[in-house]
Amino acid sequence: MEDQQRLEEMINELNMYKSQAEMLQQQVEAIQGSIAEVEILESTLEDMKDKDSLETLVPVGAGSFMNAEIKKTDEVIMSVGAGVAITKSIEDAKKTIASQKEELNESLDKMLENLQKISQIITQLSPQAEELMQKVQLAGGMQQPQ
Repeated sequence: MEDQQRLEEMINELNMYKSQAEMLQQQVEAIQGSIAEVEILESTLEDMKDKDSLETLVPVGAGSFMNAEIKKTDEVIMSVGAGVAITKSIEDAKKTIASQKEELNESLDKMLENLQKISQIITQLSPQAEELMQKVQLAGGMQQPQ
């Protein structure tokens, strides 16, 4: 019975690590999406540099767009969180974006490192759990699921 209890504990531990890995993977994907958005913004601001006006498509809802002209290209209104937005010059906006991108990349690196550690633990525990499961099954201590 001791092996069976140890097996159940290992299975619970493996399930916990797998859940953590899935959660981290979702967070990694979300951060990668944020980084992609920041890179698009960087590119857009760079394209606006030294232009008096700019033609663009503006979303109007339900996947529809209209052509529009941006007449003031020296400033951008940026969200700073909590429903607050401020006007910044293009250069100040670029600095803010660079800082945000750096923070996102640091977070991404930490999450990927944690994901790798969890994956290594899972890789180490899985064969141990399988070995113990075979031992318990051979001893007849575990009933077959119905």
